[in-house]
Amino acid sequence: MNIKKMLDLGTSFFTSIEKSPKTIAIAEIDNEINYEEWFEEVDKLCGGLKSVGLRSKDKVITLLQNNIAAATIHWACQITGLTIVPLNWRMKSEEIDFCISDSDARCIIYQEESYLSVKNSITCQNLINIFVGKPKKDKINFNDLLKNGKSGNGPTAKSDFLSLILYTSGTTGKPKGVPRTHFAERSSAIAHIAQNMYQKNESTLGVMPLYHTMGVRSLISMVLLNGTFIAQPKFSSQQAIELIEYFKITSLYLVPTLYYDLLENEYFSKEKVKTCKKLGFAGSPMNDGLIKKVMEGFEPKNLVNHYGSSEIYTFTVDQNANLKPGSAGKAGINQQIRVVEMGAYNTKKLLGKKVEGEIIANLNSDEAFSGYLKRPDANKKSIIDGWYFTGDLGYFDEDGDLFVTGRVDDMIITGGENISPIEIENILSLNKNILEVTVVGLPDPKWGQKVCAFVVRNKNLNSQLLDEYCIKSNMLNFKRPKEYIFVKEIPKSPTGKILRRKLVAGEYELD
Repeated sequence: MNIKKMLDLGTSFFTSIEKSPKTIAIAEIDNEINYEEWFEEVDKLCGGLKSVGLRSKDKVITLLQNNIAAATIHWACQITGLTIVPLNWRMKSEEIDFCISDSDARCIIYQEESYLSVKNSITCQNLINIFVGKPKKDKINFNDLLKNGKSGNGPTAKSDFLSLILYTSGTTGKPKGVPRTHFAERSSAIAHIAQNMYQKNESTLGVMPLYHTMGVRSLISMVLLNGTFIAQPKFSSQQAIELIEYFKITSLYLVPTLYYDLLENEYFSKEKVKTCKKLGFAGSPMNDGLIKKVMEGFEPKNLVNHYGSSEIYTFTVDQNANLKPGSAGKAGINQQIRVVEMGAYNTKKLLGKKVEGEIIANLNSDEAFSGYLKRPDANKKSIIDGWYFTGDLGYFDEDGDLFVTGRVDDMIITGGENISPIEIENILSLNKNILEVTVVGLPDPKWGQKVCAFVVRNKNLNSQLLDEYCIKSNMLNFKRPKEYIFVKEIPKSPTGKILRRKLVAGEYELD
C-alpha cells in the first residue's frame, strides 16, 4: 500500500464545489463569486489552457498580483496537472529569464505591471504568452480563454505530481527553486487549518502574495474549508481594514510588519476589526512590543506563531504566542525538530536545553519538499541524513518550546562573543517611543562587529535616552548597541520581511 496516497488538489477543488456551491469562494473589493460560479470559470480556463497546447506536467510561470484571475489560474493548473511557477510580479527581465530556463517553463501569464519586464526578456518570446487585462496585439488574452475554453474538464493530476515550484528570495546568488507535490501542498494546507484552529466557512485576507508559501497556504486552506479568500492585490493598511470590516473577515495570516502597519494606521479601530479573532503570523518573529499592541488592538481568541519555510511548510507552532513572547512553540503536527551544534553539519550532535545551535527539521514530514531544483550544491549543504538544515539559530527552553534567535548569517560576533539581534530587538521594542527597530552588526576595527540599532521613532528620542533605557533593562554591557541610527523606515521585501543586508550596505534614509 502506498502510504503517501492522498487526494490531489484538483479533486479537492471539485469536492468543495459539491459541498457548498452557493458559498462565496473568492472576492475582491468590487466582486464576489460563489463556488459554483468560480468552478465554471476555472473549468473553462482548464479548456482554454489545453487549447493553446499546454499538457499535463508542463510548467506555467505567472507574474500576477493577488486577484481572482491569479487564484483561478492556480486552481486550473492543479486540475489539469500543470505545474504553476508563481514569481514576484516585480521581477526584472534577467531574473525572469533565469527562472524560465531553470524551471523549463512552456508558458508565461502576466499582467500590465510586468509587461515591460516580459517584453524585454530574452526567453519570454519563445513561450506561450497569456496576458491578463486589456487585450494586447499578438498576445493570447486571458478573458478570451475564459470565454471560449471548453468545459467538462476533470482532474488529471495525481498526488505525487508537482503542484508548484516556489522560488526562494535569493538574498545571495541566484534564487533556488523549491518543487512541491500535490501531496505536500495539501498536507500543508490541512496542517495550516488545524494549527490555526480554522473552521468551515472561515474567511481570510488574501494579501500575502500567491508567489509566497504563506499566500498559497491561505488560498488552499480556504478552499478545503469552503471558506472565502478576500484578494488584495497590493497591501494598503487602510484598504485592508476596510476589507476586514466590509467582508467581516474572521482570520489573518500575515508577516509581523503588516500587523504593525495595520495598527499604526489612523483608520484602525477595534470596532472595524471586531470579527477578526483568529490571528497568525510567520516569516519572522514578532517582538514583545508588537505582540502587546496586537493583543490590545484586536483582542483575538488566539495568536498563532507559525515557524516554517517554503521547503517544509511547518517547523513549529505556538498557538498562544502572546503567553510566551518569542516562543515558536513545539513541532507541528507533521514534524520533528532538533537543535544541533552550529557548523558541525551533524544530525547526532544534539544540544541541551537553553543551548543555542542550528535548527534542523525532519524531511520525512508530509509537508516537505524532496530537494532543490537542479541544485545539488544546495542539497548537499541543506539536506543531511534525512534532515533539513534550516540555517536558523535557536534553542529549546526548559518547557521544550523552541526559541528562534535569528539566521546563522545574522549572528553578530563582537569581541569574540555571539549576540542574537532578536534578543536586543525584543527589549528595545518595549520602549513606547520606538515604532520599529532592527539590530545588525556593522564592521568595527576593534571588535570585528559592533551592535547597531536602526530605529523608527514616534517622538523625540536620542541615543542617550535609549542607552539609559538599555541599562535600566539590565541588558549586558557587551550586548548594548554601540550606535543608534534613526531612520525614516526599515527596508523590507515585497512580502514584508526585514532586509538587514540593506542596512549593512547603508541603503536607508536617515530621520
